[in-house]
Amino acid sequence: MVTNEISLELCNVFHTGQVEPGTCVQRLLGSVKTGVILKDVSLEVHGGEVLAILGSKGSGKRALLDVVARREQGPTRGQILLNGVPMSLRLFQQSCAYVSHKCDVLPGLTAEQALHYAASLTIGSRVSRYMKSSRVKQVLADLALTQVANRTRSQLTASEYRRLSIGLQLIRDPVVLLLDEPTWDLDPLNTYLVVSILSNHARKYGRAVVLTMEKPRSDVFPFLDRVAYLCLGDMVYTGPTRFMLDYFRGIGFPCPELENPLMYYLCLSTVDRRSRDRFIESNHQIAALVDKFKLEGTPFRKSASSGAVLGLGDGGVGLGGTLTLSPVTGSTVGASKVPLSAFGRPSALRVALALNMRCLASTFNLQAGSIWRLASRLLLLPLYFCVLWLFYHDKKAFQHTFVTSSGLIFNMLAGTYFISIINTIFTFPAHRNRYYQEAQEGLYSGPLFLLSYFLFSLPFSILSVIAGSRVAFEMSGLSDPWDWVKLGCIMWGCYTLGEQQTVALLVVVKHSFTAAVASITLSALGLVLSSGVLRSIRGLSEWLLYITYASQPRYAAAYIHRQIFSHPHYSGLARDSMTNCSLAPGTIQTQESLSAASASFGCRYADGWAFLAERFGRENAEDSATLTAFLELDFNMGVTFAFALGLTVVNCLLYLVPLPAFIKAKFRE
Repeated sequence: MVTNEISLELCNVFHTGQVEPGTCVQRLLGSVKTGVILKDVSLEVHGGEVLAILGSKGSGKRALLDVVARREQGPTRGQILLNGVPMSLRLFQQSCAYVSHKCDVLPGLTAEQALHYAASLTIGSRVSRYMKSSRVKQVLADLALTQVANRTRSQLTASEYRRLSIGLQLIRDPVVLLLDEPTWDLDPLNTYLVVSILSNHARKYGRAVVLTMEKPRSDVFPFLDRVAYLCLGDMVYTGPTRFMLDYFRGIGFPCPELENPLMYYLCLSTVDRRSRDRFIESNHQIAALVDKFKLEGTPFRKSASSGAVLGLGDGGVGLGGTLTLSPVTGSTVGASKVPLSAFGRPSALRVALALNMRCLASTFNLQAGSIWRLASRLLLLPLYFCVLWLFYHDKKAFQHTFVTSSGLIFNMLAGTYFISIINTIFTFPAHRNRYYQEAQEGLYSGPLFLLSYFLFSLPFSILSVIAGSRVAFEMSGLSDPWDWVKLGCIMWGCYTLGEQQTVALLVVVKHSFTAAVASITLSALGLVLSSGVLRSIRGLSEWLLYITYASQPRYAAAYIHRQIFSHPHYSGLARDSMTNCSLAPGTIQTQESLSAASASFGCRYADGWAFLAERFGRENAEDSATLTAFLELDFNMGVTFAFALGLTVVNCLLYLVPLPAFIKAKFRE
């Protein structure tokens, strides 16, 4: 049994931040209205104690936690000390933890698996696997989750899920734990359970717990060692809970009998907006309370929640009275030990492996949602091509086959892009949300997260494209197996670009549906302008032609068109079963020749090259060399892969560059 060793202290903290939502443009330009959110806030909490920050909505509770966690979005001045050392972002990430009232857990993971991978990401390699496993079991027991350890997120109640969110941070044994509304939207029984668990954790391990509450109940009063009342950024009272009644009684505000003292003094510290007169009166009253605490509240703020007693005179603490403290001995907290966070963090390789294994664990389980996502990744693209096969497998060798085959190419590319986008929208956002939360804890960087995710999704995309391209190969009329490999490579490049394009949009777009619509729109524009199917390259104006150079569908469509239409069976196709065509190979039937020979009406293309010249040639470039260069196979395949690889690199840079604070704030909850 040892005495308190941990101390978190805030001294004269001021914080200025955004006080109005503002539009996206205003936020980017920095023209959003700001104001002072925290005004001369001073408080402290020690190991073994639970500090509750109470206040109505807009009082500055979350801003105070953000300032302590060094996540504030605005200038801050004052001192924040952890054991006498100035708090920095790195120090907080190493020794402390922050729990939002809503924390995402990857779907498909059981509670035990979620804690196991959290331990792998946060606890250094110097801690043995046995100790990590023991830590997981201990946290499950401390949070009363042992009985539901094998349940997934969807099978947990709101209270169990909230406790699991807390456990994800407790797993690395932080010396200070910050919690934003941990009892939000919980019933009274579960509120009591969560607060009692946090109090037990603080006392058992000698850690400091700081939580915010908007509507505290009287039954949690015994578990709160300290309390701080905030009103519009001003501190009305902060100090031990057991001295709170004496302080307010001493300044003329005794708590009525049978009243919940926490709620009574919270209402006392809240601006009454029911009428103009009440608003003015409550403002004056709160200003007087703030000034009174600044003058006489320092002894309360610095007094110990236990181990010290207030020496009160006969008249108690009057408006002008003095306060004396006389320490007593014998107060102890639970057995203290070196926190696991002191053993450092795992290496980047171990983190990447843990991220990859976590993705696999969330995918390969027997839950309905995971089975659907796995089936979508593997079977949606092949099923799409099987549907196309019903329409295109029986193509006749006539002139209209040129247009039919070109339409098949368009549908192949469109399906590959769109299904890639759909699969990414179904699977990536959950990993993205978890990344934003863990990145704030300094666990890993954006590029490491993306590379781990891409390595995880790579086998699924390859298997899906192999199966889909085989069906497409059978419909295309190609016969060489090597052509199947080339076709599959082009389709995989398009699939990867669709995935990367969606991931890039999800950097800043929170809602999956919005990102999906934007990504599908970009892909559709590229297909319409650049594929040469709905609109020929020959018919494009110069400025649109130059735009197509920045579109992957231009190169993928050109490759597949030449691959298919270079086949000999596209030479000398008849108009229909009754009329043959007699055109010289490599020529296009003109309007003059159609007028001269009505028997040849409908015989537009002598061979596949004539069709390619019409779709991809230019009016001022009829020579074969220019068209051949446009349809050069190796170049088009290389550029198709370059687009996919280049966007992958761009995504790594996007996730590496610091985003504006208002964008990151969208993903905090």
